[in-house]
Amino acid sequence: MNSLLEKLAELEHEQWAYWTEYMFNNLTIDNLVRWRNQVRTPYEELSEKEKESDREWARKAIKIMNSTGYIRVPKEEQ
Repeated sequence: MNSLLEKLAELEHEQWAYWTEYMFNNLTIDNLVRWRNQVRTPYEELSEKEKESDREWARKAIKIMNSTGYIRVPKEEQ
């Protein structure tokens, strides 16, 4: 099934797997404290570096939606 739902679900799994692998490889007390703070921080209060990390995954979702024809996002917004 190549529906938009399945493609986005596949991306979500990729994101989860990436994060989980990263966590396993970088599990320290300092990182746990930092990640706990990030979890509690609203997006608008994140640093630009943290926001850009989230934007990378958002761009992947936009690319999928563009490629399936569900939406067309102007290049300057991607």
